Amino acid sequence: MLTVGFLCYFAIVAGIGIHALRRTKSANDYVIGGRALTAPVAALSAGASDMSGWLLLGLPGAVFALGLGEAWIVVGLACGAYANWHLVAARLRIASARLQAVTLPQFFARRVDAKTQLPALVATLLVLFFFAIYTAAGFVAGAKLFESTLGLDYAVALWVGVAVVLAYTALGGFLAVSWTDFFQAILMLTALVVVAALAFFHAPASTTASAGATAGVLAIVSAVAWGLGYFGQPHVLARFMAIDDARSVPRARRVNLAWMIVAGGGAVAVGLFGHDYFGGDLADPETVFIELASDLLPAWLAGIVVAGILAAVMSTVDSQLLVASTALIEDVARPAARRFLRGGHPRLKALGHKRLLASRFTVAAMALAAGVIAMQPESQVLALVAYAWAGLGASFGPAVLACLFWKRLTELGLVAGMLAGGTVTVAWHHLEGGLFELYEIVPGFLAAAVVLVACGRKPPALRSSS
Repeated sequence: MLTVGFLCYFAIVAGIGIHALRRTKSANDYVIGGRALTAPVAALSAGASDMSGWLLLGLPGAVFALGLGEAWIVVGLACGAYANWHLVAARLRIASARLQAVTLPQFFARRVDAKTQLPALVATLLVLFFFAIYTAAGFVAGAKLFESTLGLDYAVALWVGVAVVLAYTALGGFLAVSWTDFFQAILMLTALVVVAALAFFHAPASTTASAGATAGVLAIVSAVAWGLGYFGQPHVLARFMAIDDARSVPRARRVNLAWMIVAGGGAVAVGLFGHDYFGGDLADPETVFIELASDLLPAWLAGIVVAGILAAVMSTVDSQLLVASTALIEDVARPAARRFLRGGHPRLKALGHKRLLASRFTVAAMALAAGVIAMQPESQVLALVAYAWAGLGASFGPAVLACLFWKRLTELGLVAGMLAGGTVTVAWHHLEGGLFELYEIVPGFLAAAVVLVACGRKPPALRSSS
């Protein structure tokens, strides 16, 4: 009966993908949905795409094992999401439309009136590098879910997940991804609230055991610092660029934050009450949500609820595949073709007509590559997610804010800042002990900001006096 729930989930996703395919008529529809997302769809698809499987697997598991101190992550994310919607969303929607930019690398290049392809190329390479880690981690999480709930072999489970994501992302593009994420956000929220409520009523009266652990200052700063990552997540920023009108942003912000607070609170509650329900004894704390659902719900309903985990994983993976493939086609392949096939070359015109097909093939190639990486499952999936989140946030966060708020931004500063953020994040990630236990997004973000400002244009008074 557990399989019935999964089949229901797959049927709904397939229907959304087919409907989106019919609505996708052009490359711009495929890449950014014609800038026509309504506020609720933009809000919930942004939430589902950034939360990923860690909301149902990692966060409850961390609270189960380490205590309520892990809930600081939710505080940091809520603050970061609010700041991102308040400071960035409407401004990015307006600026990207004015510059006719449909991708983040394209927006960067046009914002600084780049004389070279370097800003778009560096941004695209950083997207591909960190999304490869992010996407492979998502496939691993999905495969482990199938393996534990349906008893499938890991390799079979992995490629089933790859096939499902590939099908609706490659066919329907941005609309399929956004509408599917809207549905998946509702499923994730419902699953967390239902399972948390049932665990509360079935757990022993005392819920103090898992609340006793406290976090140190460095751990709290690291947890709250997750919020910095929002400014630089391409799959979240794409929703800002695609919303139907800048005036829809306040409504979308309220919907997004309400969803995030309830869903985050539900995840913390699952870990807290799950600890007491199982007496703190669970072989793998990250399976607490799955185990609670299996114990407390009928099999068919448990299948639908557990599909919420798959929804969480897929809602991030599909967005990442689409954003990365789009950046590769729009910001690397097309400019290169224009450079070598100048003017009215007939091949250049033919390539323009084949952008949609090329985007779909690129999504397929990237999904297959991520699947190959995931064939060697990492035991620390959440660590990979945190690494990719930090890398993207540090590389692009200061750049996005500078593009929107700082007039002295230069092409050199933009490129140097992105490289500094990514490089410091990677280096810090591989250091251990003492201050190096601080989440790598903090030094990476600061390094990018400092380098970006240092390479900015001098104020007019300074230029005239030199």
